Amino acid sequence: MSASTRVFLGLIFGLLTGTLLSRFAPDSIPAITGIAQPIGRLWLNALQMSIVPLVASLLIVGINQANDIATSGRIARHAMLWILTLLFLAGLGTAIAAPFLLSFMPHNPELMAILKTASAPALPPPAGDWTATVIPTNVLAAASAGAIVPLVAFTLLFAFALTQIQNERRQQIVAFFQGIADTMIQMVHWILLVGPLGVFALILPISAQAGSSVIQALGIYIGMLCVLYLSITGILYAIARIGNGEPLMRYAKAILPAQVVAMSTQSSVATLPAMVESAGKLGYPSQVTGLVLPLAVSLFRITSPIQYLGVVSFIAWAYGIDLSAGTLAICVALSVIISIGSVGLPGSAIFMGTNLPVVQAAGLPVEPMGLLVAVDMIPDIFATLGNVTADLTVTSKAARAEMSD
Repeated sequence: MSASTRVFLGLIFGLLTGTLLSRFAPDSIPAITGIAQPIGRLWLNALQMSIVPLVASLLIVGINQANDIATSGRIARHAMLWILTLLFLAGLGTAIAAPFLLSFMPHNPELMAILKTASAPALPPPAGDWTATVIPTNVLAAASAGAIVPLVAFTLLFAFALTQIQNERRQQIVAFFQGIADTMIQMVHWILLVGPLGVFALILPISAQAGSSVIQALGIYIGMLCVLYLSITGILYAIARIGNGEPLMRYAKAILPAQVVAMSTQSSVATLPAMVESAGKLGYPSQVTGLVLPLAVSLFRITSPIQYLGVVSFIAWAYGIDLSAGTLAICVALSVIISIGSVGLPGSAIFMGTNLPVVQAAGLPVEPMGLLVAVDMIPDIFATLGNVTADLTVTSKAARAEMSD
């Protein structure tokens, strides 16, 4: 049984237990809540303690990897430009579309009150004097306080400065941070081993007090993400065909086998052979396909910014919090940066290791994260579909640019 399945079963068991308690033993809810909430909090704290070193390490490794790719030739530079552009557009579009979709959803004031009662105080969002919140005067103090935005600002400056030093020394430093990232990922895996217990402890008190409204809220979250993933997939068809002059139906028919493999395996890496075959049917040069497709699979996940901004928008909606345009803009920029460095993260570690920094940067409570990771396996099918379609889109743009020269 996969880790995602075990965590999902922990969520289901917690929902059922809480619902049964609210119906048959309501007097026992306060005592059980007093036991469950600290356990859930400990599990979330364990996940959060790895975020600062994990994010810093992934950004340093990711920026230097992207720099190496961008300097390796014209085809790679062209592909990187499209990757960055599509990631930004995906994040920006989600920052607009997700709150709009959620505004039509029914909201339960009782669930909002219960969530606020069960949550620890959140970090203040970046606002007001942005010079004091974005550029840190003491990066160690920012890291110890869990202030993600100033930490990322320093890490980006460090990563870009690292690209300018002697290559031999740079590789040593990058290897050092790669080792830290690998170690942090292993820690996250260990923590996720007790994920079913942590999720059970988080959902039990909420379901016991809120009943079916929590199930409705999770259903809204799943539906929102699926709609966003399918929307970006449809938009990618149009982007791939702009300026290419190729019939849409021919393109759609050629990439369909790869999309089927993507939805069945939920893995872009496992879909790579099918993507190479689809690119061959479209007549793309082998030197472009052989470079761009592995590059896209290793560095590009277009649904990551969609997920990050979707999670932020959902939590803000669930708590009745209005996010400012400035906060959303910071979240968009952060989502693009984090998505580049985090593609190699496996399984549930992707969700917790990358969504938590964006949620913290928005100043939102992190408690719902333990519940959302449990249902991530459902929309992940459509996320892989979007990612594979995006990989083929970038390959199409790079191939057509090379063929036209």
